[in-house]
Formats: sequence, C-alpha cells, structure tokens
Amino acid sequence: MTPKLSPGDLAPNFTLKNQFDQEVSLNDFRGNRVIIYFYPKDFTPGCTQEACDFRDFVFSVDGPNKIIGISPDSVDKHRKFATEFSLDFDLLSDSDTTVMAQWGAYGEKQNYGKTVIGVIRSTFVIDPSGYITDALYGVKAKGHGARIAKLLGI
Repeated sequence: MTPKLSPGDLAPNFTLKNQFDQEVSLNDFRGNRVIIYFYPKDFTPGCTQEACDFRDFVFSVDGPNKIIGISPDSVDKHRKFATEFSLDFDLLSDSDTTVMAQWGAYGEKQNYGKTVIGVIRSTFVIDPSGYITDALYGVKAKGHGARIAKLLGI
C-alpha cells in the first residue's frame, strides 16, 4: 500500500505535461492556494461530474485558488476533455502513475466489492507555502467540488 500524505506535510513537487503539452510543476504555483485532485479517467460519468463541479464551484471564484486535475490519460485526451467541458484549469498526464503513487493516490482500493489496483480518487489543498492543509482520500465524485468550496469557505 502506498503511504498517504497528511495535513502538515510538504507537498511533493512534480512536473507533468498539461493538455497543451506544456510542462507544469507544482512549484510554479507557490504563493497561491492549490487544489490538486487525482481522478481515474476523462469522459467517464463520475470524473466528468467532478471536473465540472470544480469548474463551477471553485475555479469560478476570483482569488488565489488554482486547480490541477491529474489522471493517467494522455495529453491529447485531456485536451479534448478540457475543450468539451470548458475546463479552464490544468489537466496533467501521469501516464505511468508515478506522481499518483507518490501522493498515495494510486494503489489498492475497493471497486464494486472487489479489491483492485488503480487510481484512488483524492483531493489535496496546498497552502501558498507548499504545505498540505487538507488530504482527502477515497472521495465521492458527485458534489465534490461543492464540498471543497465549502471546506475553503468559498
């Protein structure tokens, strides 16, 4: 089992490509509050709902909040997903799941009563100094953006 991160931990830096094939590093966002969410797959019902919730409930608010979505999908698939659903935040490709594993968002999970290995739907809030303030594992997609907005007082 992959170790999980906790509030107070320094967020591990990473560099991955976004939907525009540009490299994005977590350290690029220092000075801002960052919401990172890990999800299984573009264009699936739950992942689409979650992405649109983040678009509607968190990113639409003016201020220092930045959102990053990370899945194993390709850069091209992310570009299509972002375009179709008007997602104005970075979707990063972690095709080998290395970053997910580092963050404890890849490993054993329950899926319809079976133990499987895969992406653990997880969300992290990172403060402007780079420390984790909230680490949420195994979250439900529906309504998640609204729950995070409420958590952040938005």
